[in-house]
Amino acid sequence: MSASSRTLDVVSPSQLESTEAQGTPAAEPAQPEPIEHALADQSLYLIGRPTLKEFLRYVQRHAVSPEDQGTLADEWQTANEVVRSLEREEAAVADAPSGGKPFIGKMGPEYEPLLIEFLRDPLVRHGFNTVPTDVASVELDRLVVYQKHIDLAFVRQLESKLGPAPSPEQVFRFCLPFDHPQPPVKWRRVCGDKYVFVSPSNDLRFLGVMPLEPSHLKGCRPHGNLVGVVGIAVGFSSNFLNAVYAENRLILNNGNHRAYALRDLGVTHAPCIIQHVSSRDELGVVAAPAVRSDPDLYLKHPRPMMLKDYFNPKLHKVMRVHRRVRQVSVRFEAEENYAPAL
Repeated sequence: MSASSRTLDVVSPSQLESTEAQGTPAAEPAQPEPIEHALADQSLYLIGRPTLKEFLRYVQRHAVSPEDQGTLADEWQTANEVVRSLEREEAAVADAPSGGKPFIGKMGPEYEPLLIEFLRDPLVRHGFNTVPTDVASVELDRLVVYQKHIDLAFVRQLESKLGPAPSPEQVFRFCLPFDHPQPPVKWRRVCGDKYVFVSPSNDLRFLGVMPLEPSHLKGCRPHGNLVGVVGIAVGFSSNFLNAVYAENRLILNNGNHRAYALRDLGVTHAPCIIQHVSSRDELGVVAAPAVRSDPDLYLKHPRPMMLKDYFNPKLHKVMRVHRRVRQVSVRFEAEENYAPAL
């Protein structure tokens, strides 16, 4: 594991005292950031492989100052030519090699205490029990990806927390967190049967419906004698770096931003929870919706989108986009009537 070096300009306390002694005028107060900049972030979008229509739609909907369609189409076409070359030059590069250095490796004995602690997590035991699952070290560049865009502002936040030269333990906890920090979220009832949840985290999602018993509720005063409760769950995913191994390829299922941040810091391999899929039916259960809807694009294409493509300037476009928050709305419906007795 390697980390790229970074240079910082540091001013010592003695230098500060010297500057003050010379009577250097105080710096003028910083001017407030223009509204259009304060409400904008940087986004990286893969171009050349997603369709031109998708690319144009994304720019028009999200970019602060979108270019004209002719300029964007030319940019996409140039990237598409690079993609065509890669299909010839790097055909089957995403496939697990039959010989040489594999891109999935075992975790060393030094990780045993961390693994024991990780495997005790209820989210691991209950969230990854559908197909055979293990924790292994993966080569980040070889991961197949389906996510077309990266929020660079969020990446910088992740990198600042991780530091420029993270230790193996820091990388492990970054990829497979135990504490599950919860991003800020607000929610409220907006009408009789509708509730809205809002968070700056893209991970906010509908988690499904859960049948509950009256004994599960504490501190709640129902208006009658309860016989059952239906819970509509909204929250965050397990947030582990997670991949699906299917048909000799490793598809990144969750954690694109963390994988990008690690690779940007120079980390080449990272611990990942891997779900081993043996059929398309199993893939349809554990894979992301984008992969389920077009599995051949990720499993059969000679050169699918890969994590290393995010770092190829010929294959991405960086643009300022309007800042957004994630919103999840849930609504329930209750109906009471009579039916003929049986």
